[in-house]
Amino acid sequence: MTETVSPNQKNPDALPDPRIRLGNGLYSRSFPSVIESWRDLILAPGGARGETSPPTLAKILNTLLAVLLLTSAVWLCLVLLNNNWVWDSVWGYRQKLFYGWLTTVGLTLVALITSTALGFGLALCQRSYFLPLRYFTKVFVEIVRCMPLLVLILLVWYGFCTVLQIGNNYRYVAGIFILTIFEGAYISEIFRAGIESVGKSQIESARAIGFTRAQTYRYVIIPQAFRQILPPLVGQLVSLIKDSSLLSYIAIQDVTFAAQQVSATNYDNLETCFALAVGYLVLTVPIAMWSRWLERRFKYET
Repeated sequence: MTETVSPNQKNPDALPDPRIRLGNGLYSRSFPSVIESWRDLILAPGGARGETSPPTLAKILNTLLAVLLLTSAVWLCLVLLNNNWVWDSVWGYRQKLFYGWLTTVGLTLVALITSTALGFGLALCQRSYFLPLRYFTKVFVEIVRCMPLLVLILLVWYGFCTVLQIGNNYRYVAGIFILTIFEGAYISEIFRAGIESVGKSQIESARAIGFTRAQTYRYVIIPQAFRQILPPLVGQLVSLIKDSSLLSYIAIQDVTFAAQQVSATNYDNLETCFALAVGYLVLTVPIAMWSRWLERRFKYET
């Protein structure tokens, strides 16, 4: 009968482990193996297909390297500019910039709710049995998606709002309406792609057990499509935040409009642009990281 040795039991006569841990693997201390381990830090496992995740150490080191290169490039540009930095003038308008930043957050949240509702409705209309409604929705979505947002802002504000005699008191409502139309067209395509990703066999099975069309959507299609659309839907929120900056062209006092006023007052354009960039990055970077996490969380194995 053989004696079982616990892996945690230490053998005083055993030689030290000749391997080193690098990332998620153990490698020999010999020179060729060390070379292979360093290759794992700069080359993705499995080639360019990206099917296998690189080691944690490789992710950290390459991320730090990218941050270092970008920081160095920005620092070099600032040195070559030889600008006389005056941050006190921008700091004096911090309250105005902060109020503009809060306006941007408020506009984005309201437009996100309305554009999501509109996008879902447009996606359902594109699958309607009533063909005039289906193709009207398709044409509407394509026209809006092919039009620059700035052009849409100018058309709605100086065109439709002028015809309807909508004054400056409803400027924010018009801005939310414009963002709702523009982002709703893109969100409708996200919803449509998620709905169409559900297999036809599951829809036919739902019909076979007596589900109505509404019950099929509620219990079969929407729960499965939600996993597919959530990451790109969160990513669309980043685009919504950035697109809201164009509303400053119709004098909506968001953070971009506030930065323009500060820059026109103290003529410190570069300092004001840096403050504006930081304000947007504070909003967009966490949401972009959340979107990446959702992509990994709800990723389907194929």
